[in-house]
Amino acid sequence: MVLCARGRAGCRRGGAVLFYTDTGARMADRHTSGDGSNGFNGSPRDLKVEIDHGSTKRAREDKDLWPRPLARAWTLMLFIGTCLLYCARMAMPVCAVTMATSFHWSKIDAGLVLGGFFWGYCFTQILGGYASDKLGGERVLFISAASWALITAVTPLLAHLGSHIFALMTMARFLMGLLQGVFYPSLASLCSQRVSEGDRGFLMSVMNSGSNLGILLAGGMGSLLLDQYGWESMFYIIGVLAGLWAFVGWLCLLKGTEVTPQRMETSSDTQWSMSTTRWLSLFKESSVRAMVFTHMCMSSTFTTLMSWLPTYFKESYPDAMGSVYNVIPWLVAIPSALAGGYVSSFLINRGYSIVSVRKIMQAVSMGLSSVFMMLLSGDVPFTSALIFISAAIGLSTFSSSGVSVNVQDLCPSCAGAVYGFMNMLGAFIGVVLVSVSGYLVEVTSSWATVFSLLTLVNATGLGIFLIFGEARRVDL
Repeated sequence: MVLCARGRAGCRRGGAVLFYTDTGARMADRHTSGDGSNGFNGSPRDLKVEIDHGSTKRAREDKDLWPRPLARAWTLMLFIGTCLLYCARMAMPVCAVTMATSFHWSKIDAGLVLGGFFWGYCFTQILGGYASDKLGGERVLFISAASWALITAVTPLLAHLGSHIFALMTMARFLMGLLQGVFYPSLASLCSQRVSEGDRGFLMSVMNSGSNLGILLAGGMGSLLLDQYGWESMFYIIGVLAGLWAFVGWLCLLKGTEVTPQRMETSSDTQWSMSTTRWLSLFKESSVRAMVFTHMCMSSTFTTLMSWLPTYFKESYPDAMGSVYNVIPWLVAIPSALAGGYVSSFLINRGYSIVSVRKIMQAVSMGLSSVFMMLLSGDVPFTSALIFISAAIGLSTFSSSGVSVNVQDLCPSCAGAVYGFMNMLGAFIGVVLVSVSGYLVEVTSSWATVFSLLTLVNATGLGIFLIFGEARRVDL
């Protein structure tokens, strides 16, 4: 029997495809360890059975992967879904000023309404990922999408139900956060179940570009609809489009198909899925802790940039057009995210190790982007500031092929739940970092302190990932 030494990739010899498995490798190592004598306690036949079992299991898992035509259809569908997700998420922030005027909200009231989303968003991250690991990410994605589409569409109706408008809008944003919180954990679970290692970075990069496009469309659509048809029209249109997307996706891609991964069940798998202690022991792995910490740092810095950049430009360059600095950085991020995914797939297909590619992508995302953020600390003209921040945001999208996809390398059997945990921490720390940044600007009257803080957070997360980050599977 010939074993392929390229990890999990197949090796064709004599018309048969053989796979190298971790279990087989350990057994083979014991078989040839020590002074050259047979260190394996069982028979050669036991060794062959063990290796064949691993090969059969791996072949069964490979059957779950999407064929290329189906993968393209899903990539397009998920790209549109991510775009609509962010359109719905940004509908309230875009309409907040108009709604605050109509309903006589103070800035504190408006902040509480907008903040309701993030509290709801934190609660369903782990649950959404766990459900996706068990039921299939496809099903969870479309069910949740139909739900948050409905919430979006009925938001204007809730606003006119009675006198408790503030409470109803806050609850609507909270429910929106709850329902959208499952999206990215489900996407991580789906990616680990249906997409090969070499293509995962590209898929996540496409989804990242979809989110940036959603932010752009929400801003552009809001500017037109608010003036012509009122704030209610934006919620109606986005809600209907998102509901239509969920219906078409379910009808064309899910109806009549099997979406739950058909993985072989072993005693080890059962113990893993049922034992909370063993699930928690996953976080004793230094590579998992490094991944979670780095993702937390990356998410919080991105949330802070997204929250404070309009204020930074408005205060630093009062004569600049908001349609320029609110659009161009996110416009740059779309091709940048796609380029990052392409580079990741290219390097992996050229023979670079998975862990090397993940670290290269993360170094660009958190390291090189921080260099451009630090350039904003001085007194720079508007054009230079716009270039620097566009470069920083564009390069930050490379994380879609770095730590964001690393969870699928380390623990594919529970990628959704682990990614949900990561996203929950990232969202929570993001809210904290946004508040701290606002305090620093208020006290120091200088944006340089904010950019220095974000650079420090990025450098810390990147250093941890470069030292302890791995791509070796640790969940089994």
